[in-house]
Amino acid sequence: MSADLTEEWARAFIHERMPHGRFGMFERLADLLVEENTRQNLVSKSSLEMVWVRHFADSAQIVDHVSRETGAWLDLGSGAGFPGIALAIMLPEATIHLVESRKRRVEWLGYAIESLGLANCRMHGQRLELIEPFPVDVVTARAFAPLEKLLNLSAAFSTVRTEWVLPKGRSAAQELHALKKRSRQMFHVEQSATDGDAAILVGRGRIKPEGKR
Repeated sequence: MSADLTEEWARAFIHERMPHGRFGMFERLADLLVEENTRQNLVSKSSLEMVWVRHFADSAQIVDHVSRETGAWLDLGSGAGFPGIALAIMLPEATIHLVESRKRRVEWLGYAIESLGLANCRMHGQRLELIEPFPVDVVTARAFAPLEKLLNLSAAFSTVRTEWVLPKGRSAAQELHALKKRSRQMFHVEQSATDGDAAILVGRGRIKPEGKR
């Protein structure tokens, strides 16, 4: 994380990217996260001290890399709710599908969705491989799986118009380089706005599952 980024910066960063009247939902989410983190380790305790930068703004930057007309989003391994819950707050006209298989995380996500009144969230409490595929406009994930595995698992949900926004930390360029050429050409690397050492893989198109041509 860049040393000059502050919680005030993160609040302003988010505020200018979302509809009026919903900003307070992030304040409520922060309270819920702190409360739940006393029961289960959703995020590291140290990151809660900079929750607006580390989790909220880090999720919010994803909207800068997609078309605003997007309808259905697929968030893989939603975990503590990032980026999926944050995106659902910011994009009330979109439908955010959260995929999480860990029981306690599923319970937390359901509680957060209900507490925040996020009618545009859909919870899938099972492994991605068990979900009947449906077309989505955007696929995103934060620390879900290595890139090649992520693409293979979610390929059935993609179309020629699907946009991929995948925060990958320091490993972004390395993981992209390791992809097969046909998939590698779909993506490019963008610098993270919240971490000078991190990057985001951005792409567009249909992924062909491994073994298919």
